[in-house]
Amino acid sequence: MDHEKVHHNDNFLLRLISEELEAGGFGRDMCTRFPPEPNGYLHIGSAYAIHTNYTIAQRFNGTFHLRFDDTNPLKEDIEYVNAIIEDIKWLGFDPENHIYYGSDYSNEIYNAAVTLIKRGKAYVCDLTPEEVTEYRGTLTETGTNSPYRDRSIEENLALFESMKNGNYPASSKVVRAKIDMSSPNINLRDPVIYRIIHAAHYRTGNNWCIYPMYDFAHPIQDAIEGITYSLCSIEFKDHRPLYEWVLQELEIPEPPRQREFGRLSLTGVVTSKRFLRQLVEGGYVDGWDDPRLPTLRGFRRRGFTPESIHSFIEEIGSIRTQSTVDISLLDHCLRQDLKAKTVSVMAVLQPLKVVITNYPEDDMELLKIENNSENEALGSREVPFSRTIYIEREDFMEQPPKGFHRLSPNTEVRLKGAYFIKCEEVVKDPETGENTELRCTYDPLTKSGTGFTGRKVKGTIHWVSAEHAVKADVHLYEKLLLDDDIPKDDIGAWTDVINPESLVVLEDVLLEPYVDHARPEHKFQFFRHGYFCVDKKFTTGDRLVFNRIVPLKDTWNKR
Repeated sequence: MDHEKVHHNDNFLLRLISEELEAGGFGRDMCTRFPPEPNGYLHIGSAYAIHTNYTIAQRFNGTFHLRFDDTNPLKEDIEYVNAIIEDIKWLGFDPENHIYYGSDYSNEIYNAAVTLIKRGKAYVCDLTPEEVTEYRGTLTETGTNSPYRDRSIEENLALFESMKNGNYPASSKVVRAKIDMSSPNINLRDPVIYRIIHAAHYRTGNNWCIYPMYDFAHPIQDAIEGITYSLCSIEFKDHRPLYEWVLQELEIPEPPRQREFGRLSLTGVVTSKRFLRQLVEGGYVDGWDDPRLPTLRGFRRRGFTPESIHSFIEEIGSIRTQSTVDISLLDHCLRQDLKAKTVSVMAVLQPLKVVITNYPEDDMELLKIENNSENEALGSREVPFSRTIYIEREDFMEQPPKGFHRLSPNTEVRLKGAYFIKCEEVVKDPETGENTELRCTYDPLTKSGTGFTGRKVKGTIHWVSAEHAVKADVHLYEKLLLDDDIPKDDIGAWTDVINPESLVVLEDVLLEPYVDHARPEHKFQFFRHGYFCVDKKFTTGDRLVFNRIVPLKDTWNKR
């Protein structure tokens, strides 16, 4: 898209980029990138960053790159690479043939460091990591020059080559940019740009034992790929002067421009990789794809749709600072997306047996029920009805309070898509006093769809034919953490902050036979219970497991 077409009501990044391009553009097309480190799985904050970079590229008729920031062999793995590619494609932001790896630029980045050394802009430093930190100073005190800062260019080149050849142990030497130890920006106080790591890399093997720091590799990789805008989250704003310094000192023509946007957080949701790893490795959740986690793998397994995530991100727009958004907005976007897409079926989560005494014992009929009241295109299905059915236990009360419009003794209620029934008798367990069975009668003249206009009832309840019911397990999810405010420091005891009702497992729930051949990730609306998805991790050939994606109404923020 041409920048003249950006409107005044577009987000601030679009306006900013449009104004900058009008003032002075590039001799190349728009190109953005998303640079994840393959040391973990993408989460909702990642989706926000991907969406930002991808849509900006599209708006300006450019290209979008996925580039793996894989310059630390101690943390990275091909498992994460494959997962990230799969998740990005699932979101709908397919980079197609524009998938790149920072490790493929190892020679170019090494040569860039050599160039800086030759220009007197970088040096080899023998300070220990602790000493480097001590010499750097604080936010209120300037730093101190390293005693190795004034080494000759020849000595630095020889030492750097020797580092490359593996002649020194890890952490014994680093290469630092020579900038300004008195700079008010601590990132410019001779930052480390190369370190020694003796470990095999998942792509380059043992070809290298020195690896660049992200702040040094990032601008060089952008320049190699012809990136025009490096769009980063707000915590990288203080790193921008270093990004620009590297490009300037390397005399990169038409250098990429780094611009920042706000970082997204959700109420009650952990997005810190460190915290997520503690939850996974501590066994508090059942893996990185646990439906209670905000990882894209968890969202997908839970039953979220890419469209709902897009809608959510577009709803909040482009943010300038660190922002925490109420998770109920994400749930709202999900409901809006699912309500016209899913077939509504009947599922009884807490079954109570009902025998319709005046219905023929060996009879069965198929009742036609619409699949979705908001979308006629989804058609209808036939649901078997018989003498013995199950209803939801909470849909019956012997002594109902005022306003209870479901089933109670000597009252009538409509069975969804079927008949009126009336409770005539309650059968109880003689030892516990629990209701075990209701004996009811039905009125054959009240069959749904026959135009019956006689007496009316206030309540409609769902049901499942006992003989035809499909058994399944259901996982009901709530927020993982008790508090909406996530601590920024160490959590301490996770058991103190995890919601004990974040996962409730119901076994042997009963569903109508329409779901019998449902596939993993197949989504349904369970009448009155919410939206559910077939769990792809625990569903087997002979056992269905459903995850509740979201209730029909927002309940989380009312607890």
